[in-house]
Amino acid sequence: MALEIPGIEHRYTHRDVILYALGCGAGPDEPDLVNERAGLRVLPSMATVLAYPGDWYRNLATGLNADQIVHASERVELFTDLPTRGHLRAKPRITAIQDKGEGRGAIIVSEREIRDAVTGQPLARVTQRAFCRGDGGLGGPMVPLAPPPALPDRAADQVLSLRTSERAAAIYRLMGDDNPLHIDPDTARTAGFARPILHGLSGYGHICRALTARLTPDLRVTEFECRFTAPVLPGEDIALEIWDLPGGMRFRGHCRGRIAFDHGILRFAPRAGAAAGPSS
Repeated sequence: MALEIPGIEHRYTHRDVILYALGCGAGPDEPDLVNERAGLRVLPSMATVLAYPGDWYRNLATGLNADQIVHASERVELFTDLPTRGHLRAKPRITAIQDKGEGRGAIIVSEREIRDAVTGQPLARVTQRAFCRGDGGLGGPMVPLAPPPALPDRAADQVLSLRTSERAAAIYRLMGDDNPLHIDPDTARTAGFARPILHGLSGYGHICRALTARLTPDLRVTEFECRFTAPVLPGEDIALEIWDLPGGMRFRGHCRGRIAFDHGILRFAPRAGAAAGPSS
């Protein structure tokens, strides 16, 4: 809980916006995501890679077994539309630990608030849960985690099939997630996978892309969250169940007959005019 994670300063441009969209499956049939001359739009899920601390579980002196860590969940709260370029700052911190016991692993929750480096305007808050499968029995005070809300007890309103590219993980890692689990076969085998797996956050971005395509232009995303419950391999399809609710959507994603993305929530609100982006 006392681990000091260095603050991050991050400058990005429209090129990073496009690269992120490509890592989330966008293509030339979505010019608003890949063409800076076509009214470029930033996927709300891109907040996950802005002022991002990278693989700090491995790169800092955490004492964790980094080869056994997998992403458990991600939550993004958005205070405004993300601009297509910016100069940002964030200071990550650990906010909770849930110890499952000796040999059973532990959940570590970290959070960062992303702000404009010049004005201090908050853009987003990102909360990440990591499942440290090779740890546990940590001792010390533990912060309880709230259980996720249940999905609607009815059939989904829509089911979409999302194709992931075999190149998705190789592209997505260029956004700063350098965990070798997603590119190195030996690391993947050590972690118990037949080959490198897709970043949970790439799948998260694929889903965000599909859901925001269903929104009218007068709405903006205020919250996006889900749990990662099974791995997806690059090139596999995600069957996405969607439930429409007042002010948002709930979702769940399946891959190879297993639930891979669970307890998903997207909330939206009316867009109150054009949002002022941070300074470049």
